[in-house]
Amino acid sequence: MTDRLPAYALFAAMLAAAGLPIYIHAPKFYVDEYGVSLAALGAVLFGLRLLDVVQDPALGWLSRRLRHRRAVAVLTGAAVMAVAMVGLFAVEPMLPPLAWFAVTLALLFSGFSFLTITFYSQGVAKADALGEDGHVRLAAWRETGALLGISLASVLPVAFLVITDSPFALFAVVFVLVTVAGVWSMGREWRPGGRPSEPGFRPILTDPTARRLLIIALLNATPVAVTSTLFLFFVESRLGAPGWEGPLLLLFFLAAAASAPVWGRAARAIGAKRALLIGMTLAILSFGGAALLGTGDTALFAIICLASGAALGADMTLLPAIFARRLEEISPEAAEGFGLWSFVSKFTLAFAAVILLPLLELSGFMPGAEPLPETALTTLTFAYAVLPCGLKLIALGLLASTTIEAPAPSSSIREA
Repeated sequence: MTDRLPAYALFAAMLAAAGLPIYIHAPKFYVDEYGVSLAALGAVLFGLRLLDVVQDPALGWLSRRLRHRRAVAVLTGAAVMAVAMVGLFAVEPMLPPLAWFAVTLALLFSGFSFLTITFYSQGVAKADALGEDGHVRLAAWRETGALLGISLASVLPVAFLVITDSPFALFAVVFVLVTVAGVWSMGREWRPGGRPSEPGFRPILTDPTARRLLIIALLNATPVAVTSTLFLFFVESRLGAPGWEGPLLLLFFLAAAASAPVWGRAARAIGAKRALLIGMTLAILSFGGAALLGTGDTALFAIICLASGAALGADMTLLPAIFARRLEEISPEAAEGFGLWSFVSKFTLAFAAVILLPLLELSGFMPGAEPLPETALTTLTFAYAVLPCGLKLIALGLLASTTIEAPAPSSSIREA
């Protein structure tokens, strides 16, 4: 295709495999393999997110400064990320396990952040070149690819158990191959674009709509971070369904991937804001349903996975597209805006790690222990379902009360 949107989907899949799935697998892997405590892992993850307070905005600045050398910068970032993934899962720790966990994740997330910021910055110029509905078209391809990447990365380590005793090592090797393919596919796309604009954070932070969208993104993404961090524990301990984690994760993320093009069409028909409000309402209903589940309710949880996965498709497709269109209007070359966006997205995962994992441990929760005290199961249900429902309600209220300016005729997202 002349617009090369499949290349964006492949690169997004590669990036996504190094994001959310790492929070799903890495803590449990280091608990099972090396006996590291949940509280210690949560503290490390939170410390890495504190690093992002400075690093992600700085990486946004660096991405803009390197915009004329993007191909080389992307190749370097991808190499760092691939090496870190191998170190995290395929190499025996060369330091104490907790320290090795911290070092490899710091490198992995640094590469991930730089590539994400650069990728989304390039997307603003690409969407502008695509013309009418450019942001929605690009978002549909990009986020569908990302969701497929999350789907595969979430279940491959479980699937690889059938063929090897070291599934995570094989996962790391596959990730390296996908990284090579993703970087190669985007090789001709790394070029500066967009209209001249004021660099730095000022145009983003002084714009009321952009600030409001960042706050909404923080509140809206936290429930996904919480449920992703606790998903394996919820299925194994609350539902009493060990062995079903992989199929249910796949169902969840495939529902999200399948729904992304549908949400794109809905945005073009009724406006991105209205479509996103519908998706957020679906998420709230899903979280509420999960709060009522107990041991043996695996079939009901599968239905909830379908609904909540579809809601995730709306979150990942529409909110970034709305923000990207706003950024195109106020500061189209400011990669710093996507540095802020990256920081907001990852801070939610830090919240889940530093607050909820120690809270579970304090309640008496021990992965794989039988039987678990009722207080531990109640805490797990509250953290997995009730808390995300409340956060999503606040995000929905903020979005409903936010006025999103109607785009110019050539812009990509209709809003009423």
